[in-house]
Amino acid sequence: MSFDIGNPSYGLVFWTLVAFILLLLLLRKFAWKPIMEAIGEREKSIEGALASAEKAKEEMARLTNENEQLLKVARAERDVILKEAKELKDQLVADAKVLAQAEGAKLIEQARKEIDDQKKQALAEVKSQVSSLSLAIARKVLEKEFENEQRQEALVAELLKDVKLN
Repeated sequence: MSFDIGNPSYGLVFWTLVAFILLLLLLRKFAWKPIMEAIGEREKSIEGALASAEKAKEEMARLTNENEQLLKVARAERDVILKEAKELKDQLVADAKVLAQAEGAKLIEQARKEIDDQKKQALAEVKSQVSSLSLAIARKVLEKEFENEQRQEALVAELLKDVKLN
């Protein structure tokens, strides 16, 4: 059998067409549907993976944003705490300075009072010693002066001259 393109055999064309249609039906039933289902499933899994990736990306963006917000809040709280700590430290230092100055002034005043008291006590002691010495000297001088009766009379006469009567 020779095949002439210009003169086709209708039986051959018919049986080729029937075989082709049968092949298409068989392929459609047994191969095409499963291939299309596999392609559909693959497409769905790819779409699911893309959707999951997008969700993960959005979740990462959300978590990153939340982390940034938490960091901002934490930094703000840290700044507030540091500021309060510095203010408290400054206040404590200022209070300690004031207290130290007050204590210093109190100690200085107390030392001045003690010095004054000791000075007064020393002056009183010196006065007491001076008066004791003066009395002892005066007694010795008077004893010496009054040993001689003429001197006593001369002293009395001299003292009487100094005394003016009204």
